[in-house]
Amino acid sequence: MTQVLMVIAPEVFRDEEYAHPREVLESRGATVVTASRSAGVCQGKLGMTVEATVSLADVEAADYDAVVFVGGGGAQVYFDDPVAHALAQEADRLGRVVAAICIAPSVLAHARLLHGVRATAFPSQKEDLAEHGAIWTDGPVEVDGRIVTANGPDAAYDFGLAISEALGLP
Repeated sequence: MTQVLMVIAPEVFRDEEYAHPREVLESRGATVVTASRSAGVCQGKLGMTVEATVSLADVEAADYDAVVFVGGGGAQVYFDDPVAHALAQEADRLGRVVAAICIAPSVLAHARLLHGVRATAFPSQKEDLAEHGAIWTDGPVEVDGRIVTANGPDAAYDFGLAISEALGLP
């Protein structure tokens, strides 16, 4: 069974950037686990509430086939978070799919995972990604090896499809 970890901010994660990829992944047979800074209820920008069942500090990258960072303004809490960086780096080292949408690709950039990698994000992050060595593509979804990035809510469904394809899900 394919296991996917979705990392959301405690507050102001982007609802559809969580809901649409999760729906796609689950419809294709993946099991999705939600993590945040701590276990408990997280609040989306548009009013969605989600129960994070695990604290980021308690996550083992080896337990998941993919680690997905969800965007929204709250995702800034992970830009310079050493726990989030370590999780992304370990998932990458283990050959897992590592994905981020909206402003969350900056988490991957700050974790030094986007140097020389084609990536996209919400336009406000273009300079940040470039400063960290990413090759900016400006498209809605970008796949470079096992790294999947997307630019925002309008790309959320296609982001889920790209992650599914990277995982080899039907």
